[in-house]
Amino acid sequence: MNIENTTAQMRKGVLEFCILSLIAKEDLYTTEILNALKEGEMLVVEGTIYPLLTRLKNADLLSYRWEESTSGPPRKYYAITPNGELFLAELQNAWKTLNQAVKKITTHKKKVNHE
Repeated sequence: MNIENTTAQMRKGVLEFCILSLIAKEDLYTTEILNALKEGEMLVVEGTIYPLLTRLKNADLLSYRWEESTSGPPRKYYAITPNGELFLAELQNAWKTLNQAVKKITTHKKKVNHE
């Protein structure tokens, strides 16, 4: 088994949750999203994030608008939609449940055999 592959799969599994959580706080453009993920030590390459943002937009979880930039081309800012807020709330509940289950399983003490 390769720990890098397993870790990458775990990251992919929570990436949508992280992105929706970030955008729920404030409208962001892609570079800001990537920087926030990097600050949180969730390393993601641009080639991964663009298709994911498109998928979230097509699922009506995100919307976007173009804004002029003083330091380059216009920027596409993403915002969470009402459907996105509902989905994020469901993800938060699912994460809480999953986190509790994993914690319970991984911290469970070995049973003593009383034979």
